[in-house]
Amino acid sequence: MIRTGYEVAVARRGWRRPCPRRQYRPATCRDNQPVHALPERPFPVSSSPARTALEAIGSRILNASNAAARPVPARLLAVGKLHPASAIAALADAGQRAFGENYVQEAAGKIEALAGRDLEWHLIGHLQSNKARQAAALFDWVQTVDRLKLVDALAAHRPAARGALNVLVQVNIDDESSKHGCTPSEVPALVAAVRAAPSLRLRGLMSIPAPHAEPERRRDAFVRMRRLFDTVAGQDPAIDTLSMGMSDDLELAIAEGATMVRVGSALFGARPPR
Repeated sequence: MIRTGYEVAVARRGWRRPCPRRQYRPATCRDNQPVHALPERPFPVSSSPARTALEAIGSRILNASNAAARPVPARLLAVGKLHPASAIAALADAGQRAFGENYVQEAAGKIEALAGRDLEWHLIGHLQSNKARQAAALFDWVQTVDRLKLVDALAAHRPAARGALNVLVQVNIDDESSKHGCTPSEVPALVAAVRAAPSLRLRGLMSIPAPHAEPERRRDAFVRMRRLFDTVAGQDPAIDTLSMGMSDDLELAIAEGATMVRVGSALFGARPPR
């Protein structure tokens, strides 16, 4: 059987016994399979840029997860912002299933173009309330829920045939005026609102910490997010996802508890102009 680049990395690296001090619950999807598991997809024996990039990121994730004594690796979300559907198709052929998009309209075209593939779509950009109806119908996950009005809009417009919409509450952990997200003190109310909506499924928290040059300042933000996540997850065993960390700091994020990392440039290359 031909294996995906991610699976090759798993086979090469192996795993150490997980540390008994800290146990993380693997996230599950609708069919109760671990969400980190990739579908078995054939790809050509000859290498491709997409496969090479995916295997390189997979190795970084595995190394970081192993160093942190994690029982399962953090999940990879490939961010296709401004890249064409053909680039996403190439990564999908190499075995990647979960993709993140920043803009609803851009994502709509890609989702339509790739409708024949078993892909999972995450919205990771700011969502305006007037786009909530379209987003609720298009995406499998919305990671940027940061206000009660948006919770109500998504809950009202999620098509019943699509099942519950997976939701992450976005937290502006460094209180940056240029970024969206709720404050840590607003998290409990948002969590309660999402949990009360039958058409939504609360999965956890998401954050984009400030891009500090000093690693320790980034680490501090990740630590604060993990503590907040632990508090929320302690109230509901279904809460299993802490989305933080990108191409340049995914190792640090995983070390501090990320269960999902969002990677764009390291997979797709330089982002084209909008």
